[in-house]
Amino acid sequence: MAVISGGAKLEARLKEIARKVKTKANVRVGFLENATYPDGTPVAMVAAIQEFGAPSRNIPPRPYFRTMVKEKSDSWADATSNLLVSNNFDAIKTLNQVGAGISGQLQESIKKQNQPPLSKVTLMLRKMKSEDSSLVVTGATVGEAVERVAKEESVAGVPTKPLIDTGHLWNSVSWEITES
Repeated sequence: MAVISGGAKLEARLKEIARKVKTKANVRVGFLENATYPDGTPVAMVAAIQEFGAPSRNIPPRPYFRTMVKEKSDSWADATSNLLVSNNFDAIKTLNQVGAGISGQLQESIKKQNQPPLSKVTLMLRKMKSEDSSLVVTGATVGEAVERVAKEESVAGVPTKPLIDTGHLWNSVSWEITES
């Protein structure tokens, strides 16, 4: 950091800092509007269903996003302040670094989420997809999975980790800077 003494130099430096910090910008972190699954389903919709659950579809909540915010948000202001100083008060550069950092925290929260465990039907659907990669899950497919579970067909070897099946949700975490 530069050491500045004298009225005119100090005033010029403060004006330069004020100009840089005056940039009105925001960082948004999460699942942005343009993120979709290959079939066109919005990732944000799937993320919300996983976060809050869908009782009518027997999908329990897995609050990875709220958990991350609760655990990490208290550190964001100090981190942003420190980054502003080390970035010579460049707001855009700082917000990009903040966005990248929070995105990483969100991905880590998704990776850590293990509860509640996946249902037997979900595990069967994963098995069915592993047997036929072109399988499209429909009501009929779910019905078939229910039947196979009822017959106690094994799902041994099927990944049991919630939220990370194809990795698409995890890989869709992003951030963007908007200037106003």
